[in-house]
Amino acid sequence: MSAELDFIAALRALADNPAARGLQDDCAVLPFGGELLVLTHDTMVAGIHYLPDQDPADVAWKLVASNISDLAAKGAQPVGVLLSYQLTGGEARFLEGLREALAHYGAPLLGGDTVKAAEGQTLGLTALGRATHRPVPARNGAKAGDSLYLSGPVGGAMIGFEALQAGSSDVAITLPYRRPQARLAEGIALAPYVSAMMDVSDGVLLDACRMAQASGVTLALDSRAVPIAAPEARRDDALRWGDDYQLLFTAPQGALLPCPAIRIGSVLPRADQPLLLDGKAPEGSLGYTH
Repeated sequence: MSAELDFIAALRALADNPAARGLQDDCAVLPFGGELLVLTHDTMVAGIHYLPDQDPADVAWKLVASNISDLAAKGAQPVGVLLSYQLTGGEARFLEGLREALAHYGAPLLGGDTVKAAEGQTLGLTALGRATHRPVPARNGAKAGDSLYLSGPVGGAMIGFEALQAGSSDVAITLPYRRPQARLAEGIALAPYVSAMMDVSDGVLLDACRMAQASGVTLALDSRAVPIAAPEARRDDALRWGDDYQLLFTAPQGALLPCPAIRIGSVLPRADQPLLLDGKAPEGSLGYTH
């Protein structure tokens, strides 16, 4: 088990409020008056989540989009964000990208904090949303007999990252990595229809495994059914690469979904393995972990 998973397991002993959902979901869901608040927080580090010399405007966009994607997976409408920003000198461009992203997702800036450090950059954003459907979708609702769906192709961020790292100036190729899109409208539309839902941030295989473990089922994926935005020769890599922020969800067989989605597998009763890829347990790393 990785140090990250060990630490999260230890944190679960402290997260005993039901709103925390056992730290096994994308967001906390907190009753507040007559509303259900949906809260999430993501951190990004230079050299890990974005290239150190990347345009700060794109970094700001990705920071917002990754958090809004968590709200999308709960079918939540954004209420606002809190920003933690480490000063580096690129503030003008960061502000430009931040303004564009907040306007795009209808999420006003409500506050936050600024710091300065000697080297590197670490950024954080907390997004607050309002549930549009009850119960709020979770990772743990998949049931045997359901179908497994993906909202769109994966692998585009991988290709974009590799092109950007190689110095490409092709904005169309690099766009999926630089400015990912949170599927907010789709998440809100799907919330009443799904049995489980999460966003794909760390790879289809790894996130499907997380959903299966949370739901106590086995997810059987058909690798050829997964739509990819990469050359066919890179299919295996695309299934393990993150940053695409598509929605991964389950729904009863035959459900009439309100938006386009691709069926990529089925939900089985729990077997020895939580995840099957083309009928057998996948080998090697399933996706991104720290």
